[in-house]
Amino acid sequence: MSSTLVETVSIDYEDFNESFLTCGTCLCIYDSQQHNPKILPCSHTVCRSCLERIVEAQGTDNSFRCPICRETISIPRGGVVSLPPSFIVNQLIDLMARQRRDVIPKCAVHSSEELMFCETCDTVFCVDCTGGSHNGRGASAHTVIPFSIAIKRMSEILLYKATLCMRNLNNASDVVTSEMTRLEQAAEECVDSISHAFQDLMTMLEQRRRDILLAVRSVCEDKQKVLQEQLDIIEAEKAHVNTDCQGLQQQVEVRNITKKISDLNEKLDVSTTLAEPRENAFMHFEFEHNRAMDDLHNALDSFGQVRVSTTFPALCTARLDRAVTHLKTVVTVTTVDYHGNPRTSGKDPLTAELRNEAGNMIDVVVKDHKNGTYSIHFTPQEPGKHKLSVNIFERPIRNSPFKVEVSHHNNPTLRVGQRGSGLHDFVQPVIAAIHDQELYVLDTGNSRVKVLNLDGHFVRHLGPHGLDQHSGTGMALGPQGNSLVVVNWRTRHVTEMDTGQGDIIRKFSCPEFVEPISVAVNSRREIIVADNGAAKLFVFDGEGKLLRSMGSRGDRQGQFKLMSCVYVGPADEIYVLDSRIQVFSREGAFLHEIKSDDPRSRGQYGGITIDSRGHILASRTEKGRSVVQVFSGSRQFLFDVDSADDRLKRPSGLATTEDGFVFVVDLGNDCVKKFRYM
Repeated sequence: MSSTLVETVSIDYEDFNESFLTCGTCLCIYDSQQHNPKILPCSHTVCRSCLERIVEAQGTDNSFRCPICRETISIPRGGVVSLPPSFIVNQLIDLMARQRRDVIPKCAVHSSEELMFCETCDTVFCVDCTGGSHNGRGASAHTVIPFSIAIKRMSEILLYKATLCMRNLNNASDVVTSEMTRLEQAAEECVDSISHAFQDLMTMLEQRRRDILLAVRSVCEDKQKVLQEQLDIIEAEKAHVNTDCQGLQQQVEVRNITKKISDLNEKLDVSTTLAEPRENAFMHFEFEHNRAMDDLHNALDSFGQVRVSTTFPALCTARLDRAVTHLKTVVTVTTVDYHGNPRTSGKDPLTAELRNEAGNMIDVVVKDHKNGTYSIHFTPQEPGKHKLSVNIFERPIRNSPFKVEVSHHNNPTLRVGQRGSGLHDFVQPVIAAIHDQELYVLDTGNSRVKVLNLDGHFVRHLGPHGLDQHSGTGMALGPQGNSLVVVNWRTRHVTEMDTGQGDIIRKFSCPEFVEPISVAVNSRREIIVADNGAAKLFVFDGEGKLLRSMGSRGDRQGQFKLMSCVYVGPADEIYVLDSRIQVFSREGAFLHEIKSDDPRSRGQYGGITIDSRGHILASRTEKGRSVVQVFSGSRQFLFDVDSADDRLKRPSGLATTEDGFVFVVDLGNDCVKKFRYM
């Protein structure tokens, strides 16, 4: 019997279509209509639609070039349609159609019509049954493809999704397996910790046992010593009695015998006393004489615990503040359990890591609030993109790592006022001061002092006495904070008023005044007035008597050019601002100059203040740029405070709060802005 070996080959329809049944020019599958395959004299096959387009593009009726091999092909008399069909390709199309007859969905009514699928409406339909439309709308308006292709696409999507699902499940299996391994390690570490803790307890108990045993031995030795001393006395007395009794039989002298008897009577009394032990043998160990045993039981019952957590890192969230260079940024992490219920206790092993664009780590501090929330504190020193990773149980919380965009621009947290004369309006505000939770702003253009609370709400107005003619440009708090001293450059008067209702306390002038523009008061109630017209500082006592003057016009040390502000520091040192910041002693001796961050910069300082931490803040305006400069107590420049969304324009007076905010009088914008700078 003969046998035949048959080799079977599995042909993938799509691969076969792509290789043999697809036009190499337009990549469309050959059919019996527009894409009818035509064989060229060069033996290449191209669909009729491509050939017609090529002939039309070349603009000739005689010949064209084969799009595959570039050989010149003569066009027959009947045109492209007259080119012979590719019988082999047509036979292959028929063969594959017969092979795929069972997988191409057909209409139940029109057996030769392939079903179509509208991706827009998610509808399967037959063109003949619907008359070319479905759901009452033209199919041409929607994306319509053969249902067989839709099935294939859906199958591919299904396989793709299944692959992704399996990949995720594999990853999940690896993560859970890893967590189980870590759980075993944590359990072993707990066992080791428990063993060490109880070993320490047993060591303490053993030490206590040895201490008590030593106490027993010590007490026993002390008692034995007393009793031994008593025994020694008894033996000594016995020896004396024996000595006294020796030779009594030979004794004939009556007086000697009588004396011995008297001595023995005394020893008899002593021996009776020695018969009572001076110590006793009582010794008993007890442990129920106090609450020590109960306390020990209670302590052991509460000693140690196995702490676990129900925190589910993948559902925990973080809320990020806007990050600005040199400002402390706080990220608040809220923890929840697997069901999304907030956690109410802390002590989770939360770790945070912050890196800048260069990959360098930034110091962070994690604080546990013991109520299920944590805060992460950091102070970025440079702008740019940072990456913050937050993990609990070494697993990332939701959306970790976070992208933290650190900005150099510090936008105000509060803005009060606009140009006008209303309760919250300003016209040319120039200086500010804070006392007893109230902000005093000299509103020059409205001839008044506006009093606000630290939230920016209006309290009252002071003036216009001393501020008349819209020319009050200098203001300072008195030493006790219950009065304001203002200077008026037009009337050339210095006026002191109370901060309650603005009542005048005193008022004086000086014949040497030319253009007094700023005023300050030191701890001795001395009033310092900066006069731009005279280019001098005038110092008066509290009653307005001139004590001394200092300075001259120029740009050398100790000289002034267009002064903008005079200020008294915490040690009564005098700060004078023009294009520089010069510092003088109370008596007027030049001390030093505070340098800007850029020695080449050209601009004018507007106002200055010193906060409770010793930081020096000064407002400065240059060409196209207005900022508040922050210096350390050692006069080292730290950083600028500016704004991108609400830019400063000619900032002048400054006043700081205890919690790290600075109020900036924005003269160019007729308002007051509040910034966080620490």
